[in-house]
Amino acid sequence: MIFDGISGSMGGKETIIVSVILATLLLVVLSIALGKQKSRNSVRASRLPPGVKGWPFIGDTLNWYLSISSSHPPRFVEAHVEKYGKIFSCRLFGRQAVVSADSHFNRFILQNEGRFFQSSYPKSFRDLVGKNGVIAMQGEQQRRLHGIAVNMMKMDKLKFHFLNDIQVVLLQTLNNLQENENLLFQNVCRKLAINLMVNQLLGVTTEAEINDMAHLFSDFVNGVLSIPINLRGFPYYTAMRARNIIISKINKTIELKKHSELETGNSVLGRLLNEENLSDEAVADFIISLLFAGNETTAMTMLFAISFLSQSPKALKQLIAEQDGLRKAQGLMLTWEDYKSMHFTQCVIDETLRVGGIAISLMREAKENVEYQGK
Repeated sequence: MIFDGISGSMGGKETIIVSVILATLLLVVLSIALGKQKSRNSVRASRLPPGVKGWPFIGDTLNWYLSISSSHPPRFVEAHVEKYGKIFSCRLFGRQAVVSADSHFNRFILQNEGRFFQSSYPKSFRDLVGKNGVIAMQGEQQRRLHGIAVNMMKMDKLKFHFLNDIQVVLLQTLNNLQENENLLFQNVCRKLAINLMVNQLLGVTTEAEINDMAHLFSDFVNGVLSIPINLRGFPYYTAMRARNIIISKINKTIELKKHSELETGNSVLGRLLNEENLSDEAVADFIISLLFAGNETTAMTMLFAISFLSQSPKALKQLIAEQDGLRKAQGLMLTWEDYKSMHFTQCVIDETLRVGGIAISLMREAKENVEYQGK
């Protein structure tokens, strides 16, 4: 209205002059505002470790993703450490990030979990794991869900259910391998891990169901740390589609178990429905987060164990000798007492977990500005 009044009472030349003045004033105001914002950003940036911003929004995400998907995952960190030092800044998943390869600083972060730092994951991770996933939760609710997960693996359950189930799944997986087939051991480990996880968590036993879940879960995992672009052809889109199908399968299984006259069974899902007061949505998120947490770590641990043993013939020979000493008659399963007597096997497992480094990174968010060693 004001501009209409001015235009109506002035000639063309005067209108142009007023427009120029208004445009100039607008530019001055914007310049001041942007200058203040830039100043604030500069103050914040000046307090961050040295580093590079990379491409807008994407930042270094693509380089990081290519690195962890390669045969040498530490490549991204090594290149930046060489240039900027063990603690550097960059942009990952659309956000400013500080990456640390400094063991002392990492210990400081973990020791101050809950005080100065809290778990934080990219949007793609949070969307896929779910708001009720034990990995994504904070505080008391996370402790409650973690307690449920620990309770699922109590010693009596391990003795009477898990040990026997894992032998059945292992034998089924090995029996399905073709004779004289060339195998990639990594693929065998992943297939065995997903077979075991869906069996224990959902009670799935048929080959068709397991293969279907393995395919869906492969798509799911590929999108967990992707750029959250929900368009066909992008990993995030494919992963979210796989998640929806997996959740649908979990919900159908929940309904079947609820309306079945038979006992809900020994699967984790069955025990959750029997023992815990959780909503169906929370149960589904809980199961999918355990699938994610357990599948890749189990597969990688087995793969690392074989890799390390192949480099240590003496240890491999001792392990085989211990296993041969416990061979059972055909059809008989190993017992809990057999497992406890495998002292060298336990040493191999412990050393694999120590050296293997299954988790390549942890993600934490500062709850407030933090100074470390005066920086």
